[in-house]
Amino acid sequence: MSPETTLDKPTTPLFDPETFDRYVMKTYGRFPIALTKGKGCRVWDDRGREYLDFVAGIATCTLGHAHPTLVSAVTQQIQTLHHVSNLYYIPPQGDLAQWLVEHSCADRAFFCNSGAEANEGAIKLVRKYAHTVRNLENPVILTAKASFHGRTMATITATGQPKYQKNFSPLVPGFVYVPYNDIEALEATIAELDAEKPQVAAILLEALQGEGGVRPGDLDYFQRVRQLCDEKGILLVLDEVQVGVGRTGKLWGYENLGIEPDVFTCAKGLGGGIPIGALLCKSACDVLSPGEHASTFGGNPFACAVALAVCQTVERENLAENARDRGEQLRTGLQAIAADYPDLIAEVRGWGLINGLVLKEESSLSSIDIVKAAMELGLLLVPAGPKVVRFVPPLIVSESEIDRAIEMVREAIASVV
Repeated sequence: MSPETTLDKPTTPLFDPETFDRYVMKTYGRFPIALTKGKGCRVWDDRGREYLDFVAGIATCTLGHAHPTLVSAVTQQIQTLHHVSNLYYIPPQGDLAQWLVEHSCADRAFFCNSGAEANEGAIKLVRKYAHTVRNLENPVILTAKASFHGRTMATITATGQPKYQKNFSPLVPGFVYVPYNDIEALEATIAELDAEKPQVAAILLEALQGEGGVRPGDLDYFQRVRQLCDEKGILLVLDEVQVGVGRTGKLWGYENLGIEPDVFTCAKGLGGGIPIGALLCKSACDVLSPGEHASTFGGNPFACAVALAVCQTVERENLAENARDRGEQLRTGLQAIAADYPDLIAEVRGWGLINGLVLKEESSLSSIDIVKAAMELGLLLVPAGPKVVRFVPPLIVSESEIDRAIEMVREAIASVV
């Protein structure tokens, strides 16, 4: 154990899961550990056991845990002004918006609290644009099968996975699903919907499907989608909630695809673990007026000051480049493991530091089996569906930590096989 990981280890657990479950709704299937401390890419449970964290709050803790810049930003802003209403100008909000606009294809930003809220805002923007600019009576938004856009009613409807929609009907109308990376299916769907009169208002896609199995977007597909949108006046909306802010090895996921969206959303990594979401758009579709959309907590001084510190650190410390290099290292190591288990592992895929180890469908093992085995060894991973193990460590992860994670994955697979 390195010197930085020496913490006081309690002799008995500090946490009682039975008491927790007595008072908290059981909306999560929790693993049987209680995390209480973190530093860098490592976390500790209530027993003092150390884990290498390749979950990072599910692609959220951009700077890892207890990063000095994050600690400083949190401390300074909470001692100054943490919340006021958007009835007034909020300087940190303007500063964050300026940074995001100057480092992306967007012209305007709206702030909220989460990725789901950012996507809700995008859906509202699309519908107003459809009604007021294109005069569409019943606008339709196309989304991809196996996508994930959030847990609100509109965003689970936008999510092309029936398992998230079960028992929550009636769903929100106005969404049609198409296969991801299938341009022929997309063109056929648009032709069918627009046969009598235009209906398709927007195409909402992830640059890389995260919850859907870590599926990167195809370059040719997305370039044709951009062309179709330009030809037909359709808005292209990209959900960057999981892949934005450097995770893919570039600042934004769309940069891997050689296109620019009209609208995109981000959250997760934007605040480095402090809740914040953002809806960004080009000026041509900046149609929301005062009173039409709002968020009580969105864009408050605290969240924006922290998010700006995260963004500036990503830029200053070249963390997108680190994500690219460490991602290549991780994929190389996982591919070597895959070569040793050809009957178990189908492929390794991803960009930067969002990667998936894909198990063969016919395998008797699931992603949960490997996640649990890795956890026993001190490595935290997360599933992305029943057959994909997801790797999303903090962007500060080191070469030695990647090497250690690869060793642990190999040992975990050996233990379950």
